[in-house]
Amino acid sequence: MEKESFEDPEVAEILNRSFVSVKVDREERPDIDSIYMAYCQAMTGSGGWPLSIFMTPDRKPFFSGSYFPKHSRFGRPGLAEILLEIERLWNTDRNRLEEASSKLHGEMAKIKQGGTQGEVKGDVVQSAFRMLKEHYESNFGGFSERPKFPAPHNLLFLMRYFHVNGDAEALDMVENTITSMYRGGIFDHIGFGFSRYSTDPMWLVPHFEKMLYDNALLAIVYTEAFQLTGRELFREIAQKVLEYVLRDMKGADGGFCSAEDADTEGEEGRFYIWNREEMSAILGEEDAGIFSEYYGITPAGNFEGKSIPNLLKADLEMARRNPKLEEMRQKLFEAREKRVRPFRDDKVLTAWNGLMIAALFFAGRVFRESKYEEAAEEAANFLSSRLKREDGRLLARYRDGEASNLGLLDDYAFLTWGMLEAYEATFEISYLEEAIRLTDSMIEIFWDEGDKGFFMTGSDGEELILRPKEFYDGALPSGNSAAAMNMARLDRLTGSGRYEGYIGRLFGSASAVMNSSPFACTYLMSAYTVYSNPALEITIAGQRGDPVAEDMIRAFSESYQPFASVLFNDGSGRIEEVAPRVQGQSRKAGRAAAYVCRNFSCSPPAFDPEQLRKLISLESNP
Repeated sequence: MEKESFEDPEVAEILNRSFVSVKVDREERPDIDSIYMAYCQAMTGSGGWPLSIFMTPDRKPFFSGSYFPKHSRFGRPGLAEILLEIERLWNTDRNRLEEASSKLHGEMAKIKQGGTQGEVKGDVVQSAFRMLKEHYESNFGGFSERPKFPAPHNLLFLMRYFHVNGDAEALDMVENTITSMYRGGIFDHIGFGFSRYSTDPMWLVPHFEKMLYDNALLAIVYTEAFQLTGRELFREIAQKVLEYVLRDMKGADGGFCSAEDADTEGEEGRFYIWNREEMSAILGEEDAGIFSEYYGITPAGNFEGKSIPNLLKADLEMARRNPKLEEMRQKLFEAREKRVRPFRDDKVLTAWNGLMIAALFFAGRVFRESKYEEAAEEAANFLSSRLKREDGRLLARYRDGEASNLGLLDDYAFLTWGMLEAYEATFEISYLEEAIRLTDSMIEIFWDEGDKGFFMTGSDGEELILRPKEFYDGALPSGNSAAAMNMARLDRLTGSGRYEGYIGRLFGSASAVMNSSPFACTYLMSAYTVYSNPALEITIAGQRGDPVAEDMIRAFSESYQPFASVLFNDGSGRIEEVAPRVQGQSRKAGRAAAYVCRNFSCSPPAFDPEQLRKLISLESNP
């Protein structure tokens, strides 16, 4: 639409004559996007982007839609004709438009996400699993035919479901999906990182845009999958994703940029696609033949006459064990860097950076990679110095030295997630204290005392025509889903129970959504499984640097424990102020000790890592 209409003089003349045009970056203002997408869905029965809204001066919509061509074609109305008709009606029958907008607004105002408190059905988790099975595409994984989105929250839920129920089918769905995604062209096999979605069932042809949040969440998925299965392939994929992020998405000040465009020089995917002649010129004929055979580079191509590198027909283990292929990939990468790069959207969003901080600290802990933790710490410091006001209020966006827009629920929830991962990776108490501060502020600013749950916008924010509240997990987990997970984790870490009432009322408010559409809120379902399953509480008491204590930390980090919380008690007394549950859980006779408690019942302390591994293994099989 930008090329066809908004840069077109004919359309511009109509717009400038009779309309006030407002362009909204939905990444900066997801609150506005959420409100007007709800209107579009109510008016048309569907939604999507670009989102086109026509409204009265008091911001009440009367017409909406998604993509409109410049002129009508193929049964789709054209923007030029729509503008002229609205202009005519506004000048001749304005009351009709205003009445329609007021009536719709009245109906929308009655509809609130959540609503009165209800009960979550006892089989809601099983229902979510059944629905995922129904939507699952067994050939190449995923949960739709086309377009195919990674939907990381579905995969995170399935791994937790497998952990609780031992249903091998749940794990098979995860492994097939994440292996097939890596095989396809949605993964950039030359420079790494995942594109936003695939346009075909095989994950071959992506929409080449790369988003920070996708890569953060998928790094978490592959790291968890490695913990759960021990498959080195999943470790390598997670590390490749993070290599891409640290190389191409990290700003000079430590914050992470939002996205890289799909287009270069006016063509989608031009930066990423190859033909055999290019490869031969870079690698030589013989090596180009070997690389092309593994990565599906053919004379006919698989995308507009050229080829998207992929491993759809390759033996993954042979590809992993062939160092020559890595040498070739590096040469191709260096050659590709000389091409015109896709535009990088360098705005820094607090919410998305919170997710990347979480991914880096989590991967740093599991893989024992200090460079991940150092990058995460740098990003956390950037947010603290640039995107937090003096009074502690988070801001949402930073670019070119300017921070703006009051932080929304997602900013608080996702950054808290990052702080929780930071504490479990480093055991720096300041991170745990910050997670508590953010959560307390989130409750103060966003909590709905009437219908419970969290609004997307703060009580101190701009007054919009509606105050949205989301429980559905879309491209990202909803702020309510992440908030519920964070509060459940904090209660287990601290043993305080200070958030239990909020969590229960949040699920009560979300019960209608959870009961009717569990497939649409799988990260909320993951939070619910944490909330409703017995806690596994681990305390490691000792001194950092002590080999036994470090090996105990490693024993926990290597194991898949989605319901566990771990504290480190160094004997200074500071952790007891934040988490009273560690009282009495200290070193014994100068020796490091580990305490494992499940459902308020504790085992005798373990004094070596193998003992701890056995206790964790025993306790993780309910």
